Amino acid sequence: MPSKKAPNPIDVHVGSRVRLRRMMLGMSQEKLGESLGITFQQIQKYEKGTNRIGASRLQHIATILKVPVAFFFEDAPGTPEEAEGFGEAQPTSYVVDFLSSSEGLSLNKAFVRIDDPKVRRRIVDLVRSLAGDEL
Repeated sequence: MPSKKAPNPIDVHVGSRVRLRRMMLGMSQEKLGESLGITFQQIQKYEKGTNRIGASRLQHIATILKVPVAFFFEDAPGTPEEAEGFGEAQPTSYVVDFLSSSEGLSLNKAFVRIDDPKVRRRIVDLVRSLAGDEL
C-alpha cells in the first residue's frame, strides 16, 4: 500500500504563518474562507500544509490578512541565511507554534498589557517554576 507523500516544509511553514496571522486578527477559518470563496476545510488544509497555496490565492490571503506576501516566508526552512550555515539555526518555530495556539496567543496578548516590569518578571518566574525549569 503506497504511503502518502509528506507535506513540503515550505508549505507547512507558509500555512502556519497564515494561521498565526489569522489568529492574531481574531479571524475564524470560516471567515477567511468566506472572504476567499472557499470552505473552512480548505483553509484547514492550507494551514496544515496539506494543500499548497497558489500564488494568486496567497496574494489574496495577504490582502485579507493585511500583511505583505513576504510575511508568510519569514524564517522559512531553507532560507539563504540557513543554507549558508552562518550562525545557529533559527529557533523560531517554537515561537510560531506557541503563538499559533489559542492559549499562546491569549497569554501573549494579556502579558503585553501588564505595565509593571516586576509583575511581568514574577509571571515568567512562575511559569518557569510550573514547567520545572530552574530559575
